[in-house]
Amino acid sequence: MSKKAKSNTASQNSSPLVYSTNPDYMLPKEEASIITLAPAEQALRIILETKHRAGKTVTIVYGFEGSLDAMNELGKALKNHCGTGGSVKDGEIIIQGDHRQKIFQYLKQKGYPKAKL
Repeated sequence: MSKKAKSNTASQNSSPLVYSTNPDYMLPKEEASIITLAPAEQALRIILETKHRAGKTVTIVYGFEGSLDAMNELGKALKNHCGTGGSVKDGEIIIQGDHRQKIFQYLKQKGYPKAKL
């Protein structure tokens, strides 16, 4: 086998794994692309929570079905609208403070009719 043939086969195998001693190891499969539902189909719930947060109040939006990028985008828009901080973790959009009504009105305005308090 020539050097050129070796380099072509090496470039076709994009896995960084060279060798594994685990007999049950399987290469990870490519994840299927996650389809983000349209805003009209999203059944979002808005709740207020203080547990496990050192007494701080946060508003949580959960029930979003779609890609992490789309959820991050919605989270960023909600944080900007409320003028506060927050994060997107474990399938939930967490907004600091009690902003239930503000978030509810924003979601209705942006085409999320199934959003509930």
